[in-house]
Amino acid sequence: MEREVLLTGIGGQGIQLAARTLAVAAMDEGREVRVFGSYGGMMRGGNTDATLLVSDARISSPPTVSRGWSALAMHHEHWPPVRDRLRRGGFALVDSSVFRDPVHLEGCTVLEVPATRLAGEMGTPAAASMVAIGAFAAATGLVGLAALEEATGKVLPSYRSAHRAANAAAVAAGHALVADRLVAAFEGTPVGTGAP
Repeated sequence: MEREVLLTGIGGQGIQLAARTLAVAAMDEGREVRVFGSYGGMMRGGNTDATLLVSDARISSPPTVSRGWSALAMHHEHWPPVRDRLRRGGFALVDSSVFRDPVHLEGCTVLEVPATRLAGEMGTPAAASMVAIGAFAAATGLVGLAALEEATGKVLPSYRSAHRAANAAAVAAGHALVADRLVAAFEGTPVGTGAP
């Protein structure tokens, strides 16, 4: 079974880092992974997207897909094209501290998480995407918390290694926001039983 995660935001929010962190965690748990990032010409403020494919078998899809099972959106500005690619029955996590209006998607499960606010309260506003992927993992079971925390150290370049502990703490804080699994990424991932 393949699961697609469409990530979107603006440059500087950590979308590419979030996608790589989820990818490494999934690989460490023995899953097949493909990840593709795209971003505008600006360092900060421009559009940034990533597509992550995670599978429990060999991946047959290219790393760019027309439709997705899930979405993680950190900013409302570039959300509509991603929203329109979400399959019915899918799952979306949005950063409620940045989105202007509540998100309603007919036929999809939506989780609003104040990722940017919580990261700011923790003293690490740049770790908002880590809060978001922690909540995403808890809500879907796509990857486990231990693998995600471990991956935060593996994806950082050496000159940013000082951020590893803060990113791991942000992942754990996001994970703790979700009391119950909302959707199952893979078979054997129970729904509504509490996020491990």
